[in-house]
Amino acid sequence: MNIGLFTDTYFPQISGVATSIKTLKDILETKGHSVYIFTTTDPKVDKNTEEPNVFRFASVPFVSFTDRRIAVRGLFHALEVAKELDLDIVHTQTEFSMGMIGKFVAKNLKIPCVHTYHTMYEDYLHYVLNGKLLRPSHVKQFTRMYLTHLTAVVAPSERVLRTLQRYKIKVPIKIIPTGIDLKRFEAPVTEDIRTTYQIGSRHLLLSLSRLGQEKRLDQLITAMPQIVARCPDAYLLIVGDGPARDDLEALVHSLDLADYVGFTGEISHENVGNFYHAADVFVSASDSETQGLTFDEALAAGLKCVVYAEPYVSRLFDDPSVGATFTTSEEMVNQIVQYLLHPAAFNDYQLRQKKLYEISSDNFGERILDFYHMAQSIYIDSDDEADELSDKEFLK
Repeated sequence: MNIGLFTDTYFPQISGVATSIKTLKDILETKGHSVYIFTTTDPKVDKNTEEPNVFRFASVPFVSFTDRRIAVRGLFHALEVAKELDLDIVHTQTEFSMGMIGKFVAKNLKIPCVHTYHTMYEDYLHYVLNGKLLRPSHVKQFTRMYLTHLTAVVAPSERVLRTLQRYKIKVPIKIIPTGIDLKRFEAPVTEDIRTTYQIGSRHLLLSLSRLGQEKRLDQLITAMPQIVARCPDAYLLIVGDGPARDDLEALVHSLDLADYVGFTGEISHENVGNFYHAADVFVSASDSETQGLTFDEALAAGLKCVVYAEPYVSRLFDDPSVGATFTTSEEMVNQIVQYLLHPAAFNDYQLRQKKLYEISSDNFGERILDFYHMAQSIYIDSDDEADELSDKEFLK
């Protein structure tokens, strides 16, 4: 099968969406399929760089998200490229520029166009004029406009499914959580994180995400005095960068927590596994995740996770052998301290292996391929119905 993935976000940009797309590309290729990335240019990628099966289109920084890009041209060029590649299906990963181009390509090639709805935009409205310009109703209208006439949609979690149902989306929707390459996280690669960041043998809490307001890292930082009171050598390492970093660093300073909280800034994608293996517990207070790929990566690296309770993560971390969820700050502190002070208390090997298969890229790839075949059947059926309607109109 020749598959075109259309996305505004791809490596070297670091995000859950970029990781999801790379994982999908790699696993589909190992299963014998040809996968082509249609994406935006990036200032970190020289225009003369050879990237096999990656096609980049002229772009500019996106409004209010300057670390993200939006294509400004390439509609007909993308169509010509797609014709030469003889695409069988288009899979869009964004509702913006490259997503629109993907829909245009699929319509003109008369092939199915499916979509993965990655982002809960209602959680990000505060980035646009401090939330004074856009409302949830605008998100609903835009989403319905984009998803109209698509063949089918992937929802990475139940939360996304419920949101799309609330928007009254009519196209078929299937829940398929993104998988991860388990081998990437089986063992650390090179860097000794504890030495690099002078952590030594302290109990290490790890947070890894974009530093945005919606990640609620302030709640994690303000809970550190309670954690330190019960585990004096605890240390929180916040990995990543983003618009909230200055405010978070100021909060650490105001609470006199410089000896207990550190920031790394942006790290390379290849180095992520080292951070997981250096830590004792992975923590997240974010309530805006559609799935939470970092949770899965932490699990694959053997970490216990303490994360905010959402339907997907509550099912994933339903046993203390893999992790725990919380809804209040008190619950979060108790769960973290329990894991730090009693690291070997919960270890069910069989359960962990079952969970690992559920989140594996291999399982993800098989489910996506089944989804593609379903979409092709739906597309053929809808074409037949359209032909019947045309015949009826002609016979009137």
